Amino acid sequence: MELFQQQLPIVLHSLNVGFLQTLRLFAITLIGAIPLGLLIAFGSMSRFKPLSLVMRFIVWVVRGTPLMIQLLIIFYFPGLVLGNNVWGSGEAGRFLASAIAFIVNYACYFSEIYRGGIQSVPVGQQEAGLVLGMTRGQIFFRVTLLQVIKRIVPPMSNEIITLVKDTSLARIIALQEIIWAGQSFLKGSQGISGAIWPLFFTAIYYLVFTGVLTVLLTGLEKKLGYFR
Repeated sequence: MELFQQQLPIVLHSLNVGFLQTLRLFAITLIGAIPLGLLIAFGSMSRFKPLSLVMRFIVWVVRGTPLMIQLLIIFYFPGLVLGNNVWGSGEAGRFLASAIAFIVNYACYFSEIYRGGIQSVPVGQQEAGLVLGMTRGQIFFRVTLLQVIKRIVPPMSNEIITLVKDTSLARIIALQEIIWAGQSFLKGSQGISGAIWPLFFTAIYYLVFTGVLTVLLTGLEKKLGYFR
C-alpha cells in the first residue's frame, strides 16, 4: 500500500498529460471533420459526375480500410517513399499526422451521415420553396438544415463517442496519449515497471469523458425534439 501511495502521484500526473493530448486530438478532429464532412457530402451528391465519383471513391477507400493503417501510411509514407518527412520530428510531428488522419477518416464517415440526413428531407419541401421564390441556398439553410440536424444527431453522437476511444489508435505512431502513458508503466517509466494498475485508471478517464459527452449529446437531442 505504501508503494502504491508513492507511485500514485507519478502515475496520475503522467495520465493527466496523456489525457490532455487525447482531448486535443479529439477536439481538433471534430473541428476539422465536421465542416469537411459536409463538403464531401455536397461533393458526393453533386450533379457533376466526375466530382461525385471521386468523392464517393475516397469515402469508399477511407471507410473500407482500418484507421490504424491510414495512420501508419500518412505518418511514414512521406519520409520512407518520397524522402521528405513533412511532419518533422518529435511529438508535434506525430500529433499533426494523427490529426490529419483522424480528420480525413471521420469526415468521410460524417459525410455519409450528412448525405443520408439531407436526402431524407422530402423533396416536396424544396419544390415548395422554389415555388415561393426562394433560392436553393435559402431553402437549404432555412428549411432543410434544421431538419437535417435533428435527424443526424443520434448517428453523429455514436461516431463522436467512438472517436473518444479511437484516439487511442494514435499510439501506433508513438503519440503519447493516455493509453500510451498508462502502458508505459508496464514497460518501465519514471522508476515504475511491471505495473498494470495504471491501465485501469485510463479506463476511468474514458468512462468519465464518454459519460459527460453522452449526457450533453442526449440533452441536445431532446432540445431538437420539436421537429417530431
